[in-house]
Amino acid sequence: MIAAAVRQAYLVGHSDGGSIALLHASTPRSRPRVLGLLLEAPHVFCEEISVRAIDRARDEYLRTDLRAKLERYHGGNVDCAFWGWNRAWLDPGFLAWNIEDRLPAITVPVLVVQGTDDPYGTLRQVEAIERKCGGPVRRCILDGCGHTPHREQRDRTLSAMAAFARGITDGSVR
Repeated sequence: MIAAAVRQAYLVGHSDGGSIALLHASTPRSRPRVLGLLLEAPHVFCEEISVRAIDRARDEYLRTDLRAKLERYHGGNVDCAFWGWNRAWLDPGFLAWNIEDRLPAITVPVLVVQGTDDPYGTLRQVEAIERKCGGPVRRCILDGCGHTPHREQRDRTLSAMAAFARGITDGSVR
């Protein structure tokens, strides 16, 4: 953010990007630049449900048109992006991955949007963030929604995010 001359920003992250936003916000360097976090389906620890879904994704990548679908977003880097993600999560040692110890250092407001039908994570992720963050945490739980709330329930997700950001600006989110 410094190199781009961004003085203050909201970090928006989906899935592993949400985890990255949490990690960044837990560092002293993020203050006072990060005003708040708007997260969709973030991970703070590895769950068995995640591993099973990622294992299924590997099979789909090899046997279906999933590679072609992802190529729209990753271009010529699709194989590197997919296998880097997939192999990391499926490495047996990754079951121990956990960033909960970093959450108390996060003092900015956090919004967590989570679908109840997310095959990659459960409400336990949201509960850990609520329990351990050092600042205020709001949740937006979407029934009948999977892993991509911004696509599956776009209007509800964007409305929740906009209201949350306005609440930080006007001081009603503390």
